[in-house]
Amino acid sequence: MRIISGKHKGRRLMAPKNLPVRPTKDMAKEGLFNILHNRYYFPDLKVLDLFAGTGNISYEFASRGVQDILSVDVHQGCIKYIDKTAEELDLNIRTLNSDVFTFLGRSTEKFDIIFSDPFYSMDLEDFEQIPSLIFENNLLLEDGLLVIEHSKQTHLEHLPFYENSRKYGSSVFSFFK
Repeated sequence: MRIISGKHKGRRLMAPKNLPVRPTKDMAKEGLFNILHNRYYFPDLKVLDLFAGTGNISYEFASRGVQDILSVDVHQGCIKYIDKTAEELDLNIRTLNSDVFTFLGRSTEKFDIIFSDPFYSMDLEDFEQIPSLIFENNLLLEDGLLVIEHSKQTHLEHLPFYENSRKYGSSVFSFFK
């Protein structure tokens, strides 16, 4: 896992092998951040990273200047790793050890970008619940964007608020606005 750009460009991070994660591949992450960089001024953003895993996406946002990041994951080992790494790199990342669906049902905090990277094997109904909860609970700020990472076998284009998708290898990013 590598930070692609910003203050910690090129920095390699080694996550513990016992974490139940699949970090976003560098090629896909670079493509995603090129898209986001063209839409947003990073230092002004408030970002939510759902199913944060190793914190790969959170570190990339923080390295590029985002000061307000919340990473949510149900696995305590993932949260501990994110906390440790954020402290080592002096990154401003808040963490929350919580089930993502419970968090989305209760949160009133609003974000510019919400990134969600659930297990690729998750049921379609659960994938569909992510944008549903986010838009029902009004968790995006004006001009906010939801990005869901998923496999090519998962199709989300039928959902409300769907904007488009981009494919990078075996990963797909679906954008909702």
